[in-house]
Amino acid sequence: QFVESGGGLVQPGGSLRLSCTASGIILRNEVMGWYRQAPGDQRELVARIFPSGNTNYPMDSVKGRFTISRDNAETTMFLQMNNLSLEDTAVYYCNGGFGSLGTWGQGTQVTVSS
Repeated sequence: QFVESGGGLVQPGGSLRLSCTASGIILRNEVMGWYRQAPGDQRELVARIFPSGNTNYPMDSVKGRFTISRDNAETTMFLQMNNLSLEDTAVYYCNGGFGSLGTWGQGTQVTVSS
């Protein structure tokens, strides 16, 4: 089970850091990902992190602004989001980087608004 946190209301240009913990999964052994779902849209993959620590960002609009990482204990995954824009408003989820590794969590709401 995945638990996401760190969302909130932020003005355009602001930053947020999201966190993800997972029960029953050793994060460093899996390809993990952050996803987001805006109202009326499908859930989309935002970023991946591989066991090696390599990362990629399939969503062009977040490249250079978002950074996916794991902590040193590799029990928590993060998504640092900088220079947020209105279009980043969505519910953000974590799960496997190539699809579901388990039950989706409730996500964390990110709202960018002036």
